Amino acid sequence: MITKRNLSLPTGILILLMLCCTAVLAQKKISMEDVFKNGAFSQKTISGINWMNDGRYYSTLITDGNGPKVVKMNISTGQQEAILVDGAKLEINFTEYAFNQEETKALIGSQKESIYRRSSKGVFHVVDLNSGNSQVLMNGEKISYATLSPDNLKVAFVQNNDLYFTDLASNQVTRVTYDGEFNKIINGAADWVYEEEFSMAQAFSWSPDGKKLAFIRFDETEVPVYNMQVWRGLYPEDYRFKYPKAGEKNSEVSIHVFDLLGKKTVQIETGSEKDIYLPRIYWTGDAGTLAFIKLNRLQNQMDLYYANTNSGRSRLVLAEKSETYVDLDYNDNLHFLEGNKGFIRTSEQDGFKHIYHHDQQGKLISQVTSGNWEVTELVGVDENKKDIYFISTEVSTLDRNLFVINFNGRGKKNLTSQPGTHRINMSPDFKYFIDNHSTANTPLEVTLKESDGKLVKVLENNRELKERVSRMAFSPKEFFEFKTQSNVSLNAYMIKPPQFDAGKKYPVLMYVYGGPGSQNVTNSWGSLRDFWHQHLASEGYIVVCVDNRGTGGKGRDFKHGTYANLGKLETEDQMAGARHLATLPFVDSKRIGIWGWSYGGYMSSLALMLGHDLFKTAIAVAPVTNWRFYDTIYTERYLKTPQLNPSGYDDYSPITHVNKLKGNYLLIHGTGDDNVHFQNSVDLVDALIRADKQFETFYYPNRNHGIYGGNTTWHLYHMMTDYIKRNL
Repeated sequence: MITKRNLSLPTGILILLMLCCTAVLAQKKISMEDVFKNGAFSQKTISGINWMNDGRYYSTLITDGNGPKVVKMNISTGQQEAILVDGAKLEINFTEYAFNQEETKALIGSQKESIYRRSSKGVFHVVDLNSGNSQVLMNGEKISYATLSPDNLKVAFVQNNDLYFTDLASNQVTRVTYDGEFNKIINGAADWVYEEEFSMAQAFSWSPDGKKLAFIRFDETEVPVYNMQVWRGLYPEDYRFKYPKAGEKNSEVSIHVFDLLGKKTVQIETGSEKDIYLPRIYWTGDAGTLAFIKLNRLQNQMDLYYANTNSGRSRLVLAEKSETYVDLDYNDNLHFLEGNKGFIRTSEQDGFKHIYHHDQQGKLISQVTSGNWEVTELVGVDENKKDIYFISTEVSTLDRNLFVINFNGRGKKNLTSQPGTHRINMSPDFKYFIDNHSTANTPLEVTLKESDGKLVKVLENNRELKERVSRMAFSPKEFFEFKTQSNVSLNAYMIKPPQFDAGKKYPVLMYVYGGPGSQNVTNSWGSLRDFWHQHLASEGYIVVCVDNRGTGGKGRDFKHGTYANLGKLETEDQMAGARHLATLPFVDSKRIGIWGWSYGGYMSSLALMLGHDLFKTAIAVAPVTNWRFYDTIYTERYLKTPQLNPSGYDDYSPITHVNKLKGNYLLIHGTGDDNVHFQNSVDLVDALIRADKQFETFYYPNRNHGIYGGNTTWHLYHMMTDYIKRNL
């Protein structure tokens, strides 16, 4: 019957179908080596674009056979015009740099040594761009967060938990604090949990005139210690660090301002309550006023204060409360206007994150944007034209586009009309911006545009990658929506095998993260994991990803719906996704699996235990298995404390549901995970043994939460691929 129907088609269509089939067969199958060893999907970019004062140029760090260089590039021609810092001449193999405001000095860092996710230390030099001479800081000892003062006379930094600054003219070092001690007191740098959950590592800031240093002090004396064994040598080593698990004591934090002329330190008033968070400090534009944000322990009240840096007295400027939690902008979407003319900020207070304009006293002038969509980033504020540039989801929850709008809420314009994800680097004078644009099926294109969106020049089009992908059996992501039994609409995507036949039935592997505010279903070029999914598709699997309730891009109610009961709605939605897939004629409903990492490992574990009638196989990488084991800031933001909400911690812990486990379960963890501790997997394994459940597990010695280094990534994904082929 099929043959007869095909023969009845017009000859031209038959020939076209034959050519298409031949083209598909001729395409190269995506291999594991393509993804993990050959870099077949690696895209080129214009990295490290740092705009210079003259908006026609940018600087960037390049490394060739002669060592690192900071070069000056003409933005419109793409041509190199000067070498500003030459590592070969300086005999310094530096890996980072920063200019002062006048672009007369460069601060360069070398011998970088990572500490945690965002923290590091290294050797720093100051280079005079006119003479080419360099000056080493702290006699070449390793220091952290070296920062030039606005007056170009000094560099502040942290060493061994104390704050210092060096006078560049005399090379004299002044020690600002004297009580820093590992696992006790930290001055000018964040503790572990602030670094991880408030996205901060440096905790000091120069005043605009360079005459004062504001810093946060962390007293972590009472914070419990986590002991992580490091497996090397004849005897394992203990690495002990302060990690406040949910419900335990946090660091006691305080804000201080050091006056360089008077050589005295003033403590800023933050109130009598000590069990608080102080996640941000800002200079408002003069050395006399420091702004700071204060959060209560449950993070459902956020206050903005102004402090007099001479007296230390502070006053409340703005307060925001929530029945769940107040969203702290990790993108620092708070901009103080020059001349103490107020500030621009974002808030979720009307149900979607939008832009608000306040006067200097905190009084609301206007809500600048509104609608059932979200502002995800403040890109820049042009105070001369009173224009605000921002990224939003207005076009689609899957896309990110650049818009401009006036302070008065008028004249809104989309400056990036192409569908997809746009990451923007705006010039300081707001005349140009770099548009880093990609879609789920089109790699990065980097363009230079005028502030009105007009194209000036294509800087990188990734033509070679596009041609390479065209020769491979690359399957496009297909976006779709479906409604759950609760009538909730969820975003999802599907990757089908390249020679997909709707008449066949295929196994499905679902990929999940699902944590609060996250978003995996986006119209953007993927990461290594996405291309591993392409390999699985080439092996005959359908790969699907569903963004459950609690994820971002759809407003406050959708995101905050999982509050106080993590795991419940998210798992219901992943199970709803599996049920929806099982109704599709080309899906083998008896071969649906799920995998995830971190929060996704938590989700995949729950999905197999609670949805064992839907899922055959699950892989959990570095999962949280009991929220009591995770840190205070993240966990309590969404669950309150264990003392206030014990059922929220226990009801949807995978450890609670081990008796329900059926099917194939692979548990993977790194023993050196300072974030989601190996303890999570140890306790889950113990519970599975007590429940007499069979499963497989694998640990990676000394690997952290990312599980990488050397041959690790290849080994990990090779193992997971083999497991999927055996069990799905």
